[in-house]
Formats: sequence, C-alpha cells, structure tokens
Amino acid sequence: LNMLPGLGAEAGGPLSQHPGVDKLAFTGSVPTGSRIMSAAAQDIKNVSLELGGKSAFIVFDDSDVEAAVEWILFGIFWNQGQVCSATSRLLVQEGIAPRLIERLVEATRAISIGNGMQPGVLLGPLVSQGQHEKVLGFVEKGRAGGVRLLTGGRRPAGLGEGWFIEPAIFDEPAEDALIWREEIFGPVLCVKRFKTEVEALRLANDSRFGLAGAVMSGDPQRAARVADGLRAGIVWVNCSQPTFTQAPWGGMKHSGIGRELGVWGLENYLEVKQVTEYISDQPWGWYLK
Repeated sequence: LNMLPGLGAEAGGPLSQHPGVDKLAFTGSVPTGSRIMSAAAQDIKNVSLELGGKSAFIVFDDSDVEAAVEWILFGIFWNQGQVCSATSRLLVQEGIAPRLIERLVEATRAISIGNGMQPGVLLGPLVSQGQHEKVLGFVEKGRAGGVRLLTGGRRPAGLGEGWFIEPAIFDEPAEDALIWREEIFGPVLCVKRFKTEVEALRLANDSRFGLAGAVMSGDPQRAARVADGLRAGIVWVNCSQPTFTQAPWGGMKHSGIGRELGVWGLENYLEVKQVTEYISDQPWGWYLK
C-alpha cells in the first residue's frame, strides 16, 4: 500500500496518466471524474467512478408520518449533508404533505447544532470555509430565484465562528431550479409534492444523477414497483442511507460507472482470463491428412 498525498490534481493527475497504473478508482465530483476518465482513456486504463448524487426520497400518503420524518432527517442531515448519496430531493404525495412538512420543519428546527464531540449535538460544522461559502451560496441563489425557504439556511445564533449552518428546507422549487438539480453537498433539502406514482417516478428520474433513491410506503408491492422503476444504483425501501460492505455501491448516469463493495467491488480490480489447454495424443487432423 502506497499512500501518495496531494492537493487536487497534484497527485491525481500524475496517477491517472502514469503507465504503471493499471486500474483507477475515484470517489468525488463529476468534473474531476470526467477529467480522470479522459486521462485514463489515453492509455486504455480500467476505471471505476463513484461521483455525485441528487437522490430522491419518495414518500406515499400511506406512510407513517413520524417514521418518514425520522428517515428524511437522517437521509439529508446526517454528516451535515456531506454525503454523496444524501436524499436531498423529497417527493411527498399530496395527501400526507401538509402534516408531514409541518412535522418535518418542526423537527428540523429542533436539531442541536455545535461541536460534534459534545453529547447531544446532531449537526456539526461543514468541512471547510470553501464548502460553507458554497452551501450558503446555493441557499442565496434559491432565495433569489423566488423559492420559499421554510427554515434554516443561515449561520446559527451563538456560533459566530466555525463553518456552521442551520439545516435548510426549500418548498416547491421549479424543476429547472439550480437547488433542485445540482448537488449541494450540505444540509439543504428541497421538497416537491406529487399526485401519482407515475409522476413521482418521473420527477425522481429527471436528473443527470443516478446514485441512490428511496421510497416509503405501507404497500410492499408499490414500494417494490417504485424501487424497480428508480434509475439509481442504490435504492432504500422505508429507510435511507443504511450501507453494508457486502452489497454493491455505485451509480449510473453522471453518478459514475462500476461498483465498489462486495464481490462486485473486488471484481472491479480483476480481469477475466481464458486459458485453453489441448489434451490429446492425436492431432486434430484438419490439415495433416
């Protein structure tokens, strides 16, 4: 194992182009993944990419409100939303929407923010000043675009230092809104309502990303149909974000190619070889006649 630290392209560029490297696996942003894939193509290297996401969480009106709120919160605010598979787009069926959104906003406002090493704190700081500015910039663009901000999206009172931000919820952004379509990688949730199962799947799949998705319903058959219809490499049913090292991890579309974890992850680092041995004391007899 050789650890080669570097900042940005300082290490990644030479590794991607080095003739002694047979296989490249990258986890990160779409633009960087695209550059790595382009560099690898020059030498026909094997590549697997686990890139960004803008995953949808579909909640049908036969769901338990409290259970839904718990999993929605975990799906977007765990690790301050700095999770590639974060379910950052919430699709709620109209029948349950008023009660669920009211309870969701209430629970979001109750999240404790501060030093993550302190007991009871659920939301720590973002990873850097740059990421803090980026997330706040997305929030400001959403507000400037006329999207209703239900809660959060600013520095918490009493936390003047550090890269803290209140978890934010936007209501009914347009389908072409930046905050609905682009990965923010922070504690920002966007909510839209839907009428039918068909509409929910259309909204969920209308994305250049395809890493993950989730569905919550009291009807197992409907949940299975929707899980099958989601164009994503990872789908959770009645939950969000549980991950197992035995199961394949990866996406499609701009979320990447290949899989990590499980036997699929191991196979990403292997090449299939055919070996044929002829065992006979007689020639085939096609030419030696």
